[in-house]
Amino acid sequence: MIQVCLNGPRGANDGAVVPLSPEALADSAAEAVAAGATDIHVHPKTPCGQDSLSPRVLAPTLEAIRTRVSVPVGVTTGAWAEPDPEARLERIRSWTALPDHASVNWHEPGAEEVAAALLERGVGVEAGIWSGTDGAARFAASPLGPRVLRVLAEVTDTSARTAEESARGLLADLGPAFGRPVLLHGEDGGAWPVLRLAGRLGLATRIGLEDTLVLPDGERAASNAGLVTEALRQYGRSRR
Repeated sequence: MIQVCLNGPRGANDGAVVPLSPEALADSAAEAVAAGATDIHVHPKTPCGQDSLSPRVLAPTLEAIRTRVSVPVGVTTGAWAEPDPEARLERIRSWTALPDHASVNWHEPGAEEVAAALLERGVGVEAGIWSGTDGAARFAASPLGPRVLRVLAEVTDTSARTAEESARGLLADLGPAFGRPVLLHGEDGGAWPVLRLAGRLGLATRIGLEDTLVLPDGERAASNAGLVTEALRQYGRSRR
C-alpha cells in the first residue's frame, strides 16, 4: 500500500505546490490516485491555512476529495490542530462527515480517549508511533491496540544518513504491534531512505508533500502525483 499524504502541517510558505483548499486537495488527490496511491491522508485547513478538526472545515474537504476518488480518505487528529484533549474529543463527536480513518499520535495527551471516540463513531484508527517518544511503550500497554486499523511507524529522524537505523530501532520497539499492519515512513531527509527500507521489508509506506518537498535527487517535487510515481519506482527497486 502506498498512502499519499497530501499536505500535512505545511502552508503557503512551503510553496504553491502544497494543496490547501478543498478544491486543490481534491485535484491533488485525484492526480495522486491516478499515479498509483491507494489511500489518502489529509490535513483539512481553515481559509487562513491552519490545521483544523472543525466539522465546518473537515466536511467540505472530505466531500471535495470523495467526489474525485474512491480510495479511503483519512485525516489527522494531531494535538497542534486542537491542543486541549477535551476540546479535541468534542470536535470528533461533532463531525458531520466521517473520514474512513484518522491518525492518533499515541505519545500525545488524550490519545487513548481520542482513539476510543473515533472507534465509537466507526472511524478506523491509525496509531501514530513516533520515534524518539514513549509512543511505542504506551501503545504496547493499550487495550485499544488490537482494534486499530494499522500502526504508523513514523520516523522523526530527518537525516538521510541515520534515518534507516532509526527506523529499524522504532520497528524493534514496536515489536509485534498486536499483529496489526504496519505502515513505515520517514520525513524530510529521511523520507526516501525509510521508504526504500519499507520496500525491502515488504511494509506499507507513504509519500507526499507532508513528508518531503523533494525527489530523491534533491529536485523540488512538482506535485504529490510526481512523488507517488517516484515512490513506486523506488519501492519496486528495493524489493528486487
